[in-house]
Amino acid sequence: MRHSLVVLSGVAVAAEVLLALADGAAAAVTGFALIVAAALVLVRHAAGGGAQDSDHRKRVRLLGSHAPALGGWRRIVAKTLADDSEVHLRTVMRPQLQRLFAARLAERHGVLMHRNPQRARALVGAELWPWIDPGASAPQPTLPEPVLRSLLDRLEAL
Repeated sequence: MRHSLVVLSGVAVAAEVLLALADGAAAAVTGFALIVAAALVLVRHAAGGGAQDSDHRKRVRLLGSHAPALGGWRRIVAKTLADDSEVHLRTVMRPQLQRLFAARLAERHGVLMHRNPQRARALVGAELWPWIDPGASAPQPTLPEPVLRSLLDRLEAL
């Protein structure tokens, strides 16, 4: 950050000197006003991020990756509901569900699932929480279809 500020300051000073030499004092004053305005916007954006957007920037990063497209979800669900889905549930489906619930809880309710699991459990429901609890393993090696439907319905309702 400090290096970037030093470089940007150097570029601004060089631009001002060139404007003053090439077009005179009026151009230098105009350039200075533009540089100050841009600096104020950048400082406001960096320093006032929490006040400006209610701290949503940090919450969006909870997803960690791009959401799979509809075709990807069909494949994930089909593999999860197949007979050999134990590894797939543990490595793919459960982490995807946890990310989706974490994002929804943070976005809509201001609850960080990993920091406040009691509040997250209350919002998700005690019967569904064990399936997405980041602090425990899944209650069964496979995910029954009715439970998956309930999880997705609850996610939509949150």
